[in-house]
Amino acid sequence: MATGDKTLKHTETEKTKMEILTRRRSGVVLLMILIFTWKGESQLAENFYISTCPNVESIVNQAVSIKFSQTLITIPATLRLFFHDCFVEASHFSRTFMAKLWKDRISDGMNRKWNVPILINLEGCDASVLIQSANNDAEKDAADNLSLAGDGFDTVIKAKQAVEAVCPGIVSCADILTIAARDVVVLAGGPSFNVELGRRDGLISQATRVSGNLPEPSFNLTQLNTMFAKHNLSQIDMIALSGAHTLGFSHCDRFANRLYSFSSSSPVDPSLDPDYAQQLMEACPRNVDPSIAINMDPETPQTFDNQYYQNLVAGKGLFTSDEVLFTDPDSQPTVNDFAKSPGDFNGAFVTAMIKLGRVGIKIGNQGEIRTDCAAFN
Repeated sequence: MATGDKTLKHTETEKTKMEILTRRRSGVVLLMILIFTWKGESQLAENFYISTCPNVESIVNQAVSIKFSQTLITIPATLRLFFHDCFVEASHFSRTFMAKLWKDRISDGMNRKWNVPILINLEGCDASVLIQSANNDAEKDAADNLSLAGDGFDTVIKAKQAVEAVCPGIVSCADILTIAARDVVVLAGGPSFNVELGRRDGLISQATRVSGNLPEPSFNLTQLNTMFAKHNLSQIDMIALSGAHTLGFSHCDRFANRLYSFSSSSPVDPSLDPDYAQQLMEACPRNVDPSIAINMDPETPQTFDNQYYQNLVAGKGLFTSDEVLFTDPDSQPTVNDFAKSPGDFNGAFVTAMIKLGRVGIKIGNQGEIRTDCAAFN
């Protein structure tokens, strides 16, 4: 073969390789565009139900108010349920789901086919925590969720029944939980705000997906920030959402190590106010009944306010993950600000709640609208 022919063949081969690479890259780019289009084609909106169930928020509010009149636990139980539902978001790569996006495979231009994995969020703000399982293997059955108060579940179920009576098959349980979480904050004296709606209910609820996806009471600032950042939540969002600990209660075993076995040199966590530590010991002696629980905010436990941050400044944060927000110099300025300014805290909390409500959502044709929040259709 002449040198010119070799050069021409080499040039054509290189050109073919470049075309293949370009097509592959174009395919990946197009797939990414399709993914982002699919995720954003039906966005959440405050007026999502304006034409299909215009009174949904007032219906939910009435149901939540009735439940609150029956028990004060309604408030912390519902708010915590919302957090646990949204925060447990498991992702995996799927090769079968791409059939919905792009036939089933992508050609590389040489009659060869190659599968492209797609990252899918299986859970998030999709009411997966509400599912009941006969085998006790649903999300709510995970060890970290066993302490979720039944009144939170009952609040959503009652609200869903009220909505179904007026707008059957229209409003998701995920949206009802979102509205209810906002409503309990208001009932406790916190800020009112508009909520984004349009979520659909998830089709997966597994206890095995919970472990490692919720903040632990022993977390330091780095661990907290790392976990919240996975959900596009900033340090300020994290500190603001932690302010929900101004409501509710905790079982003694969640913080007993701070009282009796903090370190070899100091059984009691030195960051605890001594009087508060003594108060906790009296309420939670060694080997106390595990069902015993105490208020997380020792000052105003039934009011949504900025007292939580004032408690942190005074060494009265119940969990290590609470008090570290003040003791760590990186987060201390925000705690000081929220302790002094209820307005700054309320504004940051509203922003963080809206962002939290966007985690792992199902929209468009994903998921379903459950008839019964505790069971898949």
